[in-house]
Amino acid sequence: MEELGIRPAAATPPDRERVPPIRAVPVRHYGRWVFLGVLVAAVVLLARAFSGADIDYAITLRHLTTANVLGGLVNTVVISVLAQAVGIALGVVFAVMGMSRHAEVRAVSAAYVWLFRGTPVLVQLLLWYNLSLVVSTVTIPGLGSWPTNQLITPFVAALLGLGINEGAYMTEIVRAGIQSVDRGQTEAAHALGMSPLLTMRRVVLPQAMRVIVPPTGNEFVSMLKLSSLAYAIQYGELLQSAVKIYSNNLAIVELLLTVSIWYLVLTSVATVFQGLLERRYSRGVTGVTGSSPSLRARLLGLRTKGTP
Repeated sequence: MEELGIRPAAATPPDRERVPPIRAVPVRHYGRWVFLGVLVAAVVLLARAFSGADIDYAITLRHLTTANVLGGLVNTVVISVLAQAVGIALGVVFAVMGMSRHAEVRAVSAAYVWLFRGTPVLVQLLLWYNLSLVVSTVTIPGLGSWPTNQLITPFVAALLGLGINEGAYMTEIVRAGIQSVDRGQTEAAHALGMSPLLTMRRVVLPQAMRVIVPPTGNEFVSMLKLSSLAYAIQYGELLQSAVKIYSNNLAIVELLLTVSIWYLVLTSVATVFQGLLERRYSRGVTGVTGSSPSLRARLLGLRTKGTP
């Protein structure tokens, strides 16, 4: 058989025993059971504490839909949305300034972020609310002059304090989003004759949204809760409305639970919308070549029909 090129099969040694199959044994995660036990015990103790406390939960539920609480809820949503819009606008402006070729422009952006991100929000709210102690009148040439304490109402002070402070955080978020876009995108747009403003507005920022949206959603959720600090300057938001009620009926914990329920509702709704926006912008362009063959066509279309 060897002459024909056929090798005989190797003989199995008679003394070799058959190896038994390997039996998989799952790993014991005792730490997981300990953690679960501690968690269940904590929940039980917390439930017993609240169930045995002198709390009238009927008051909590009844005030969920009272006029004062609903009015404060509307004010909370309004000031949060407007302050976030101001923060986003300032963030875009100062992020672009921070990436400027001119050192003095970058210095202004850095000073803005350093100042408003480095001081507490409550301090900023109080400073805006008491601005009349520093500037007694506000004069606009050709239009007139007004007392500062008439212009800086609690709403305006809350909007300026929350919005400008948010702008410092949004500056860093937008800057990170812009830097995440491949430099080749900008070079391709400039090669087609697009101006820097048009390139930023129609090419860079839409693609940077994939990076900007998630932290911006988190910032808005934080803004909904941070708006409660406007209580210190007498703005009629949700917490301020609850304080006015429990100052009369002394149901402090009941009204605080009412406020907590509404904040949970607001943040849950904001989280849902954040997820929708993230899925929307996750379909954005990822590069000049490969998975985005239509980018050149988009740039050409912007060049022919778009203007700064």
